[in-house]
Amino acid sequence: WKTHGIRIVRAGELDPHTPQTPGMTRAAAISYASAGAQKLWAGTVVVEPNAKTGAHHHGELETVLYIVRGRARFRWGDNLEFVEEAGPGDFIFVPPFVPHQEINARPDEAVEAVVVRSGQDPIVVNLDIASPESGNAAPDGFHRKV
Repeated sequence: WKTHGIRIVRAGELDPHTPQTPGMTRAAAISYASAGAQKLWAGTVVVEPNAKTGAHHHGELETVLYIVRGRARFRWGDNLEFVEEAGPGDFIFVPPFVPHQEINARPDEAVEAVVVRSGQDPIVVNLDIASPESGNAAPDGFHRKV
């Protein structure tokens, strides 16, 4: 169990060599490479003030976000017609194939969140759905196909 038991990934060990997008910084914490995880991926994300993604979904993956700091707005639905906001201490569950968009709702504070996905592949399917939000999305949205 000593070498195949619990693995602690320290704050300074997070891997920033993940797909990055302007306005958003990701770092992998738990992955196959860092901990031997085979069914989960976990990491952190920081979304800069006023930044937002384009409409997308994550295929068959389930996603959980935990908001540590800031105010995040989420839109979802065939036309991104549903909207809710989440703040520190809130959990968000995104089911498979749900069209959605993440938005930093604050102009003066970054959103910091923990992200957990039900698989190792960084699946992102970008969708051609106009955002009801005013302002511009980051180039190509936050997510990039990898």
